[in-house]
Amino acid sequence: MVTLLLDTTNNKEVTVGLRIDKREFIKKQPLDTRKAQVILPMIEELLKEHSIDLQKLTGIKVNAGPGSFTGIRVGLSVANTLGFLLKISVNGKKVGETVKAAY
Repeated sequence: MVTLLLDTTNNKEVTVGLRIDKREFIKKQPLDTRKAQVILPMIEELLKEHSIDLQKLTGIKVNAGPGSFTGIRVGLSVANTLGFLLKISVNGKKVGETVKAAY
């Protein structure tokens, strides 16, 4: 199983990771630009480092808060979009169910 891990709740860094079976590989990037501009290249780089195609992902876990509204929105948007396109679950929700932050 290969799970993509996303955390955009922190205003100082973006965290992207892969859980391959029971091992986790995490990449953090301090923010010097906007989260939306760094998260997709980070995902692409991490997948390349581990020779994994996007289509081999079996699920996505995204931190849905607490955190800044904009930061959470970026992470959830990326996770929901990839989940929908790849037909994989996001935070355990089936395709088509929207993952929302709890407020």
